[in-house]
Amino acid sequence: MGDSDDDGGTSAKDYQRWKRLIPFLYDWLNHHHLTPWPSITCRWGPQIKQGKYKNVQRLYLSERTDGTAPNTLLVMNADVVRPRVASAESICRFNEAVGSPMVKRHKLIPHPGEVNKIRELTKLPHIVVTHTDAPQLYVWNVNRQPNKNISDDPTPDMVLVGHEDNAPFALGMSHLSAMVTSGGEDNLVLLWSLEDHKTNLVADEMPHGKAPQLEPRMKFEGHKATVEDVKFNPQSDFELCSVGDDKSLLFWDSREGSSPVLKVLKAHNKDVHCVDWSPFDENIIVTGSADSTMKLWDRRKLKLSPGNTPLHVLDSHSEELKTVEWSPHHKGILASSSADKRVNVWDCNRFGARQSVDERKYGPPELIFQHAGHRYAVEDAHWNPAEEWTMMSVSDDSSGSDENGGGTLQLWRINDLIYRPEKDVLQELDAHRQAITAHKLEKTSKPAQNPKKVVKTSKESGVKDEAPKAIMSEGVKNDSGMKEEALKSSVVNSDELKTDIGEGLKNDSGEKDEASKSSEAHADQTKADASEGVFFLQTCDAKPYLCTVVHHDILSSHSISSLPMS
Repeated sequence: MGDSDDDGGTSAKDYQRWKRLIPFLYDWLNHHHLTPWPSITCRWGPQIKQGKYKNVQRLYLSERTDGTAPNTLLVMNADVVRPRVASAESICRFNEAVGSPMVKRHKLIPHPGEVNKIRELTKLPHIVVTHTDAPQLYVWNVNRQPNKNISDDPTPDMVLVGHEDNAPFALGMSHLSAMVTSGGEDNLVLLWSLEDHKTNLVADEMPHGKAPQLEPRMKFEGHKATVEDVKFNPQSDFELCSVGDDKSLLFWDSREGSSPVLKVLKAHNKDVHCVDWSPFDENIIVTGSADSTMKLWDRRKLKLSPGNTPLHVLDSHSEELKTVEWSPHHKGILASSSADKRVNVWDCNRFGARQSVDERKYGPPELIFQHAGHRYAVEDAHWNPAEEWTMMSVSDDSSGSDENGGGTLQLWRINDLIYRPEKDVLQELDAHRQAITAHKLEKTSKPAQNPKKVVKTSKESGVKDEAPKAIMSEGVKNDSGMKEEALKSSVVNSDELKTDIGEGLKNDSGEKDEASKSSEAHADQTKADASEGVFFLQTCDAKPYLCTVVHHDILSSHSISSLPMS
């Protein structure tokens, strides 16, 4: 790729800038090249194994082919590294053209048509429903499905029928039961309950012959164009909301009949692509549109007549929205993916927070993080229900000039220095500085040993082990996780790492050895660096450690190009 993004991709310069910032922005990141076909949907499945340094978790993906090969539903196993285990070296050294050893194919299931969307049952995450370019929806028990050859005929466990036209994207699952909802090009929203065939669905053996078909319990009518997305109220099986190409946001209650109970007839200026219902407040809904904006709505303030006003407008994407999703772990935390190749993370608790003139350059106060690791439109993103602040995102790279083609899957966790309170962050970083300084002083104050009388190994002397223990006790990345096979990475010596960092990041402080200064002077410099978003390197004996000292509003990288870099 060249520096131009005329083919729709991020420029090589911007991408390399992002790669240099990985150790500062992420607690953990895993890049996996999907080849030969991309996936336009992604979901976390259940955890299947827990370990000291990593967990193993299911992933659900698809293979979107060009018609020359069958489409498939992919079941993968991924190593998910625990917080503060991965080293800086292990997360930033990857090859974009190859797959990650931490993501392995578990099962390949032939699928009738391309997989546009996957959703899993909350209570039974091994049962998934898929959308394709057809009126039918397909239900799969992925544990029971055999690992097949792509030439085999697709054999879903159940088929959901009832749409009168194609239903390519709108798909929602109840948080409480086995209810499924879907929208389509017939302008309808349908509702099924898998309970009607649950015994057959969870049986150990697949049904003989043709998969059973299930008719919907209800059909909701009210949209004037294609339904693009639909969601359940997380606290109810009866209440839903949906959005569509008619620019509207409609609310439904199956106890009240087949007509909308609330309407926002012009929620956006263009097609509304996505919607999500807050898991912490059943009155708050977010919508995302082709007009590049997101809007928050309070249904208590809505009415059937026109003229409804959103609570807040989020306007930091530059192209159409693909997905919006509330965090399942933290109230007010929201993620959005877009055709602008970004995944934004928002904190709605910070609406209206005061900003300095300089801070306003990086975006609104509620925009706390921007994932910029994809070089093409981010088709889907999903919060990990089992790991806080951990996400998965996919992009379709086959449409650009990138010679690698296929797609990109990235699993990532935000550095906790970004979202934690600023006071706590600065206290922790100061504790790291004190531990390093104390060790340096202790080493220099010890009398030199006579090599003829005393010969000790580095392990016996504690020189190499003592500093890492002191630092990791304060919360720096635990390099012992590198002992895991998936995190193999040789330790770089201090000179080599200094060279690497010198090529990638500016040290605006102008000091080359902060650790050698007195404790008082170093503390003052730390505060100054934090206010200006400065990165610096501290070394301790033969083991180098990267410490990030940064105002956490600036580190969130609203505008990556504004950060100090070479």
